[in-house]
Amino acid sequence: MSKIENMIWEVAKPIAENANCSLYDVEFVKEGTNWFLRVTIDKDGGVSTDDCENVSRPLSDWLDEKDPITQSYYLEVSSPGIDRKLTRPEHYENHLGKTVTVRLFAAIDGQRQLEGILKEYQNGTIVLETNNNIITLEKAKVVDVRLAWQEEE
Repeated sequence: MSKIENMIWEVAKPIAENANCSLYDVEFVKEGTNWFLRVTIDKDGGVSTDDCENVSRPLSDWLDEKDPITQSYYLEVSSPGIDRKLTRPEHYENHLGKTVTVRLFAAIDGQRQLEGILKEYQNGTIVLETNNNIITLEKAKVVDVRLAWQEEE
């Protein structure tokens, strides 16, 4: 996490908890010419637009008052969604045994995207079971890991 993301995490975490949510992730990224501060919240039963507003308003007020980010940016508060991105060690730990989609920077056996069962995550190493094969991937070689959307049976 960057210095800005760490600072926002510390501020947004109690705000999210006060709104009966948990802080899932904070991301400060540049896309094209625009900067985005994305705060992702979660809660059992799902996140509503009211939940997002209950976090966005006090966080926006704090950001306006303290003005800790020098460049202009857009603040977004949302839920992680059903295809949530796994970014923090606890995300991996909470989803062991679930099906994930892994996008790679460089292809393995001609594939830049893998889908399989998340078997293990430790010290930046991802262990994936796909088609009865065990694949070990270094996080540095992975673009992103997301929960795979699966229809309930």
